[in-house]
Amino acid sequence: MTFNDLELINPLMRALGDAGYTKPTPVQERAIPHVLAGRDMVACAQTGTGKTAAFSIPLLQNLHESGKKRKNIRALILTPTRELAIQIEQSLTDYGKYLPLRHTVVYGGVSQNPQVSKIRKGIDILVATPGRLLDLMGQGHIHLNNLEVFVLDEADRMLDMGFINDVRKVIKVLPKKRQTLLFSATMPGEIQDLAKKLLHQPVKVEVTPPSTTVEKIDQSLYYTNRPDKRKLLLHLLKEKNIGSALVFTRTKHGADKVARFLSKSGFRATAIHGNKSQNARQKALSDFKRKKITVLVATDIAARGIDIDELSYVFNFDLPEVAETYVHRIGRTGRAGNEGSAISFCDSNQKSELKGIQKLINNRLNVVSEHPYPMTDSEEQPKASGGRGGKRKPKRNFKRRSSGSNKRHSGGRYKN
Repeated sequence: MTFNDLELINPLMRALGDAGYTKPTPVQERAIPHVLAGRDMVACAQTGTGKTAAFSIPLLQNLHESGKKRKNIRALILTPTRELAIQIEQSLTDYGKYLPLRHTVVYGGVSQNPQVSKIRKGIDILVATPGRLLDLMGQGHIHLNNLEVFVLDEADRMLDMGFINDVRKVIKVLPKKRQTLLFSATMPGEIQDLAKKLLHQPVKVEVTPPSTTVEKIDQSLYYTNRPDKRKLLLHLLKEKNIGSALVFTRTKHGADKVARFLSKSGFRATAIHGNKSQNARQKALSDFKRKKITVLVATDIAARGIDIDELSYVFNFDLPEVAETYVHRIGRTGRAGNEGSAISFCDSNQKSELKGIQKLINNRLNVVSEHPYPMTDSEEQPKASGGRGGKRKPKRNFKRRSSGSNKRHSGGRYKN
């Protein structure tokens, strides 16, 4: 299928052509027709699958074709982080550059005055983070009584970051007659409950399960002692002559320590996490995309908005506590047909996390035992496995589990 088959209007086709896009991704192929038809929709899709275009392209077309001209906001896209909000607004600019529709983005951490000024001039589409949106609504700068479309992006991350109550406050003021689109990488119980209350007879869109995604990425595992992780990382960056790498740590403090170590060792490295100012985070992302920085060290929440097709290496300096997060992380490499590699470090305290990851992806990671910093703990590391991704376990079905708690990624069937 190509974008020509989706019955998109000429201004959108021109913009897609300018960007070099001809074929929709699976989530775009399945979602766009339903959105164009005005259906409510819940879509299970992670960052990097093309989900932003899956809702922004048909949204632009529907608003343009409706012909309505109102000063008040007609569509709201609610997303959890500033970086994601900025990227979504940029996507609207890219896809809608031949359309007369107006849009802007509002988020915290910066002055609200320029944002309010743009809203007063009249906009069709607003991209927002929950906190700043509620602030501006409370001050009377934003009115949603004429809203036609509501998009809730990364719903599970909203839950993780503690924004779910803010989301409910926003929903209360929305007109009942509207189109609602919900996107989430996982579907924990609380998000499923929210979807039932929020959407009217929704169509459900699910794409490829995680095992298919990770099979396309060259994954390797290095057992090492925790004190040796930084030295091992430095060794691999030099040995493999890596030009650009994203390194994941569990903590903000850990990210800073790794970035400082690499900087002192001659690499252009910086850290990005929630304690950094908004300007510092935006600059770090911009510098990384422009290759002014070669190694970006990040926590999971801070990295959620990173979307770089040419990223060839992802390092799991610390294995994530939640297995699904591993798939989120490594899914940032090997995009757009490019080759990708994911390298993970495991110390003696993280073997339970490793077990959960390998169970989720239905695969054993390829263990590299020949390196300068092997594990020297009393417990022996497992024998190395061969092949791309290692020995395959027998296939099993992924079943959705439900939970009403706020536990991160509780339940939820992971979909690409």
